[in-house]
Amino acid sequence: MSARDTILKRLRERTDGPLSAPESDFAVVTNRGWSAEERLSRFERLITSVHGEVIHAPREAWTDTLAKALADKGVRRLALGKEHPVAAEAREALADVGIELVDVDRDIEHWQREQFENVDAGLTSTQGGVAETGSLWLWPTPDEPRLISLVPPIHIAVLDADALEDTFFDVVESHGWADGMPTNALLISGPSKTADIEQTLAYGVHGPRELLVLVRHAGDAPGDKT
Repeated sequence: MSARDTILKRLRERTDGPLSAPESDFAVVTNRGWSAEERLSRFERLITSVHGEVIHAPREAWTDTLAKALADKGVRRLALGKEHPVAAEAREALADVGIELVDVDRDIEHWQREQFENVDAGLTSTQGGVAETGSLWLWPTPDEPRLISLVPPIHIAVLDADALEDTFFDVVESHGWADGMPTNALLISGPSKTADIEQTLAYGVHGPRELLVLVRHAGDAPGDKT
């Protein structure tokens, strides 16, 4: 009998009965009770505190805001998917504005150099955000592979305001990760940063130097009302 089998045998034959899992109290990581306005305010304050940038747009005209942001940042080549509604709407809106739309549904070995050297920005959807930490969460797919959020100098992430949740625990619980955890979920809390260089915080060393979060609102975006 192996050492492992011996240990398991002793656990099964405990004189005081089988072990049971202790009760867990998750109150400390949930039940914040924030309103939608409070969630958005906290999210924006925290993600901008680490050099993230947030812009707001009404859901019906978000691509106009996107086009302006791309022009302001001098983006000429944009990597994005095809099938996700965010990518499809962006492709339609940007078809005639002089920006080259780079397909990403290719084997990375065939366009690795192009992606690392010639793409100005990557556009992705998001599954939602976490107000408590100012984080986005993404679930990459073959249509939107993780590299388009990790490699280009600028990452543009489209977030629906009503997809913000209070805590990461709320995300895990409400989306049923216990029954089907994503194999490749990404949590993003600002542009790439490191303090390995002389203990000085530097941005953009291992990934995007800029993170732009475009927040879509069902009605008027904040500041749009007169």
